Amino acid sequence: MHRSASRLTRVLACAAVPVILTVAGCSSDSGKGSGSGSGSGGDKKSGSSASGAAPSAKPSAKVEKAAFATLPDPCKTLAAKTIESLVPEAKDKNGTATKSNDLASRASCSWNGLDEDGLKGSDYRWLAVSLVRYDSHETLGSGNKRAEEQFTKQVETSKATEGAQNVKAEQAGGVGDQAVTVMYNKKQDVDFFNTTVVVRTQNAVITLDYNGASYEGRQAPDHAKLLENAVAAAREAVASVGTANQQQPQQ
Repeated sequence: MHRSASRLTRVLACAAVPVILTVAGCSSDSGKGSGSGSGSGGDKKSGSSASGAAPSAKPSAKVEKAAFATLPDPCKTLAAKTIESLVPEAKDKNGTATKSNDLASRASCSWNGLDEDGLKGSDYRWLAVSLVRYDSHETLGSGNKRAEEQFTKQVETSKATEGAQNVKAEQAGGVGDQAVTVMYNKKQDVDFFNTTVVVRTQNAVITLDYNGASYEGRQAPDHAKLLENAVAAAREAVASVGTANQQQPQQ
């Protein structure tokens, strides 16, 4: 049984790869055109010069302040009881965080576990949460707008996962400001089912991946149940982002 579990872990280590949030490169806006034209003032002194720039040129509009200024600890985004429920026998219940040079803007954590039940087979589960936050920028736009753009890109990236079969994407109501679920399966030694939930909440984008497989006689994972659990976990992650920012001191 141990040899089989070891082989299973190696197989799934290749299959359960998180969908990494990608951020488009930032390019500066082109130079703004200066106002042109001369005015002839009736009350002005005669001989006014036409070379002066028009003082009526409007300043660029300020973008709205981003709602969220930080992100929660990625490995504490989900409650311990959620991890225990979604990933039975997790190797590390505290999760494995991905290194980041700016945890206030980009963070992720994952959990995986193999639940063995003797001759009744084994269940493997893998869960990951990735968070990215966008600040408002006069050149790049508001944090919300930038997050909307990344949300759309992330949904398309999830749908285009290499090796994915029977891809199905649907809107998910009641989760953040925007949410889409992407479901698919992969054929490894057995069917490997995956559910990805991409969510935008204000100026943050959350990608939650939850997948699993069953081995050695165990019934295949219930895809509908995987989806239900993934959506509930994504909703919990949204709440964690809000809570983390309520605790932030006012600037």
